[in-house]
Amino acid sequence: MNRRWELLRRRVYGADPDGNHPFPLPWRTYAALIGGPLDGLLLDITSWTKDETDAGTALSTERGRFPGGRARYAPHPDEPRAPAPGVTCCLYYAGDIPRPAAE
Repeated sequence: MNRRWELLRRRVYGADPDGNHPFPLPWRTYAALIGGPLDGLLLDITSWTKDETDAGTALSTERGRFPGGRARYAPHPDEPRAPAPGVTCCLYYAGDIPRPAAE
């Protein structure tokens, strides 16, 4: 099985595993999450701008260093990205952020 097919068979972050679409859809655009607690998942970035993709993201997770906190993912600065259907870039684990204190 080639690497692209393996990437497309991954589960999508935030998708209901028991729902209709836990796997990527062919008309959507995804980033592969590399390392950290969400390693191996795909993130739907279809509606993201280039600036949003370049900034990375912090994603909620119970599996990080701070349960209920966020795992930070960012692109590698030298890795090329081209908008197209399928997996277009990788976001790499950059650390954990604690859960915000209750107000």
